[in-house]
Amino acid sequence: MGDFKSYSMEIGGRTLTVEIGRVAKQANGACFMHYGDTVVLSTVCASREPREGVDFFPLSVDFDEKMYAVGKFPGGFNKREGKASTHAILTSRVIDRPMRPLFPKDYRNDVTINAMVMSVDPACDPEIPAMLGSALSTSISDIPFDGPCAMTQLGLVDGQWIINPGYEEKAKSELALTVASTREKVIMIEAGAREIPEDKMIEAIYVCDEQNKKIIEFFDRIIAECGKPKHDYEHYTVPQELNDALYEVCPPEEMEKVVFTDDKLTREDNVAAVKEKFAEKYGENEEWMALIDDALYQYEKKTVRKMILKDHKRPDGRAITEIRPLSAEIDLIPRAHGSAMFTRGQTQICDVVTLAPLSEAQKVEGLDPFETRKRYLHQYNFPSYSVGETKPSRGPGRREIGHGALAERALIPVLPTEEEFPYAIRAVSETFESNGSTSQASICASSMALMAAGVPIRKPVAGISCGLVTGETDDDYIILADIQGLEDFFGDMDFKVAGTHDGITAIQMDIKIHGLTRPIVEGAIRRAKEAREYILTNVMEKCIPAPRKELSKYAPKIIQMKIDPEKIGEVVGQRGKTINALIDMYNVQIDIDDDGSVSISGTDMDQMRKAQEAIHIIVSEFEKGQILTGKVVSIKEFGAFLEFAPGKEGMVHISKIANTRINKVEDVLSLGDVVRAICLGKDKMGRVSFSIKDCPKDDTASIDMGRVVASADPQ
Repeated sequence: MGDFKSYSMEIGGRTLTVEIGRVAKQANGACFMHYGDTVVLSTVCASREPREGVDFFPLSVDFDEKMYAVGKFPGGFNKREGKASTHAILTSRVIDRPMRPLFPKDYRNDVTINAMVMSVDPACDPEIPAMLGSALSTSISDIPFDGPCAMTQLGLVDGQWIINPGYEEKAKSELALTVASTREKVIMIEAGAREIPEDKMIEAIYVCDEQNKKIIEFFDRIIAECGKPKHDYEHYTVPQELNDALYEVCPPEEMEKVVFTDDKLTREDNVAAVKEKFAEKYGENEEWMALIDDALYQYEKKTVRKMILKDHKRPDGRAITEIRPLSAEIDLIPRAHGSAMFTRGQTQICDVVTLAPLSEAQKVEGLDPFETRKRYLHQYNFPSYSVGETKPSRGPGRREIGHGALAERALIPVLPTEEEFPYAIRAVSETFESNGSTSQASICASSMALMAAGVPIRKPVAGISCGLVTGETDDDYIILADIQGLEDFFGDMDFKVAGTHDGITAIQMDIKIHGLTRPIVEGAIRRAKEAREYILTNVMEKCIPAPRKELSKYAPKIIQMKIDPEKIGEVVGQRGKTINALIDMYNVQIDIDDDGSVSISGTDMDQMRKAQEAIHIIVSEFEKGQILTGKVVSIKEFGAFLEFAPGKEGMVHISKIANTRINKVEDVLSLGDVVRAICLGKDKMGRVSFSIKDCPKDDTASIDMGRVVASADPQ
């Protein structure tokens, strides 16, 4: 196999080993990563030539999950890995976001980063070696990259920080934090938390940052020994002559008027007018016209940044800490189980909540042995009309999946337990209009929609995004509250923070520069808290202060009951005959867990109670004095058999049918008749018998069958 080099260090009490030159030698860079028994192959490749006709850096990152890594066959007919799972997409995004700003801004060669998970140790999450391997393989490659960077995950279990927690520790942790850093600054933060206070979150971020610095020292030694010289590439710059001509057509003071408006479409029309004016004068210069869009973008960006940083003027006229106009309403969608709309400036989200039995929870097939199903689903849609564009719908992309996951992460900490609220919950955020921070508006709308649906969340959650414009030095910056689209495009940071009055439930931070100083991180978190408190108090809680006590009349109701697990087979019946008969008879859904927990769901409470009573009859022994209603299903010379519930029958002797003597059962009863009978107990032969003639006419006895959940009159 030839020579290869191996390097090791301890991280979180486990050994990380990096092998260089052992496999994948034809890639621009490759690292064979071992973390405990977790193995990930990280590779990076770049095209030899830039991609034609693009004005962005074409980077693609894939976290490639192989089911053999956990000793499983893939599901589905083909028994082969298919499209990336949601978890794989989210992990790819976490790798992409901190690395992308470290590539040259004018690099146009295609770059593909692949992290292939080949073995999984439950104590060593493969995300860690995948993240580290991607950064290191790019750093030792010949691809231009201003690295290295490193990532650390942090958990909080029983008050103790856990570096890179395994799956079991993550399941118990109050915090799921991922932080990426360069040797000097933090460059990416992703967090889910159970209402962690701001000061505690800041402490956690810098616990990760310190660990990242140690990893970068380790990487520096590897890069010094194995790194390749960086290759040259074709630079893309706008000629100064073109900039001068553009400034002549639209002087800086005019450009300020072009971008200084609170209406997104007006601004776009203003910029289009500048381009048209430029074309009238220089339209014959094909080289310039090919670059005019990039030149205009740079001119807009320079103008907006100067207005904010030097003049403290925002394009829509707001103060630095001012939030755009807010509004909230609920019950927009009449037949939905819950709905709400949240509007912030020209960003508008409608969220619709649907409730279903737990059997509708999403089954998850992945590498995590502890996550086998998802009871709460949050999905986000971003149609082209929300930004005034014409583009066919191709289903959710990585951005949409990421935004939905962020909102999901923000709301999970306040959801009721399955025991408190035995429903699967789906929240769908529809973007009606977008001009910045739709993911955070989605959190606000979803929180209200859940309360409108009667989901007993513990507290409402709000989200806000803060931006940043930096100058030439680390202490020259402005932090903006509630950034709109233009400030996101031309700014340096999108720092999203969601939480309750009492703490943070989610963070997602993306930047376009080479890192943030600690004062910027602390300032953004504190500014986000101020804005979050304002939104909760002045908008959301005034619209709906608490979860409704009752569900929508269109939502399914659920009755829960417990049966002896050994009786499950009697309820299910041979090949499901009994349970299917109950479902068809009462138009309900019945789900039974292995521990004997039974959920009966439907919209007609009377029918649900009848199904409940039938199950109780099936699993119970007949008792003397018990009064039941049954259908005549069989007639013999000696009597009739009554079916009290599917598969549960009792016999009435001919002498117990009527108060007068009868010669034939058919003189009184016919097949299909529904009658009431009282249990007489067991005879000398141990057989249970019933009597129709001895049954009281006015029976008010009732049996406690279980509990009704989330109905209009819970018991």
